[in-house]
Amino acid sequence: MGKVTGFLEFDRHEQRYAPVADRVRHFKEFLVPLDESTLRQQGARCMDCGIPFCHTGCPVDNIIPDWNDLVYRDRWREAIEVLHSTNNFPEFTGRVCPAPCEEACTLNIDDAPVTIKTIECAIADRAWREGWVIPEPAATKTGKRVAVVGSGPAGMACAQQLARAGHDVTLFEKNARPGGLLRYGIPDFKMEKHYIDRRVGQMEAEGVTFRTGVHVGADLETEELVRDYDAAVLAGGSEKARDLPVEGRDLRGVELAMDFLPQQNRRIGGEPLGEVEEISARGKHVVVIGGGDTGSDCIGTSFRQGAVSVTQLEILPMPPETPVKAITWPLWPLRLRTSSSQAEGAGRDWSVATKRLSGADGAVSTLHAVRLDEGMQEIPGTGFELKAELVLLAMGFVHPVHEGMVDRLGVELDARGNVLADTGKYATSLPGVFAAGDMRRGQSLVVWAIREGRQCARAVDEFLMGESSLPR
Repeated sequence: MGKVTGFLEFDRHEQRYAPVADRVRHFKEFLVPLDESTLRQQGARCMDCGIPFCHTGCPVDNIIPDWNDLVYRDRWREAIEVLHSTNNFPEFTGRVCPAPCEEACTLNIDDAPVTIKTIECAIADRAWREGWVIPEPAATKTGKRVAVVGSGPAGMACAQQLARAGHDVTLFEKNARPGGLLRYGIPDFKMEKHYIDRRVGQMEAEGVTFRTGVHVGADLETEELVRDYDAAVLAGGSEKARDLPVEGRDLRGVELAMDFLPQQNRRIGGEPLGEVEEISARGKHVVVIGGGDTGSDCIGTSFRQGAVSVTQLEILPMPPETPVKAITWPLWPLRLRTSSSQAEGAGRDWSVATKRLSGADGAVSTLHAVRLDEGMQEIPGTGFELKAELVLLAMGFVHPVHEGMVDRLGVELDARGNVLADTGKYATSLPGVFAAGDMRRGQSLVVWAIREGRQCARAVDEFLMGESSLPR
């Protein structure tokens, strides 16, 4: 694969970021793509390693060495065909996936993995520019009707696969536009939304019907879902946020991240904010509680809104800057990662627990915290305060929202509160009803959602037809 000596001849090169001073002035993407010659060199670095460990890190089973080799050989159209054979939306994952494939790359033993994510994104973007991405409608229709609830990456992948198998698919979305977390959670500076829109256009041309602004379990009764369709897929995500049960939680300015982030995305998309109170970081000292991707998105959004300062608190200890590869490789290692948003000037602090919040006139102004030891116990005498005029809670999600659709369907839940279904049949306890993505597995990555959507589509196709030619 690639050039036999490529990894010896060419250093790893990644896409560059626009300068911080420039990019925080807008909400557009700010990656500077690599030129074609450099991309081909990066593809050449994919060595003939014998066992492609990158496969162990890729949930959608991307055939990574093959399309790296095709890019090196300037065979881009074949590269997108190979990429699309396992991944419906490589332009999504090429932007927002954390690239576990690169952690598993054999060259990562020396901290210089192939730039797999960058090459993936470049293949997808070129394919769209060249007009190689076209609708793929089914040659024949089955007459079967399938409802998919939730138009995030799991729902979109599932719906597209089922439509290509010849089923009549209706995709329900409670929000005004399709995309789920891709549209309303991930900021535009990480992924602009026109990428979703053009995929929606492709899927509509393939026969998928999008019904937006329809909240199943509220606007549409669950009985209709079961009665009017031959199968239904629950792909509504994991939206029940983990809250912070401390004194002062009810103060104005203490907000859930997933109330804050969608507002900004709606502003950019020209959508009304609804009846909720507007949340803004402009002119404020912001504290983000939670050290994951959602917290990072809150940081970048706060800076772009005009925050005076942003501090991110994490209850866990600071991870090591360099993992011991002999112990961790090719698995995803625990190590210190700095996102582009964190690099824009955020303060970061670890092993910190929030004790209470205080303020005046009903609005938060101060966060009271304490430091923790390695056993997650409070260290006496380490209490401190932070100025906090906006506190954003980004501590993850516990399970899908049960109120409404899940409760009314009466599907069985697992011990964590997710909809119970295995990864073989993806079937819930209710006949003809399936579950995939975060609603089934709990909060996870976009790439896992796409995998589950594709696999669930095959399971539904087998349920309806007795067999399936869809890839698993």
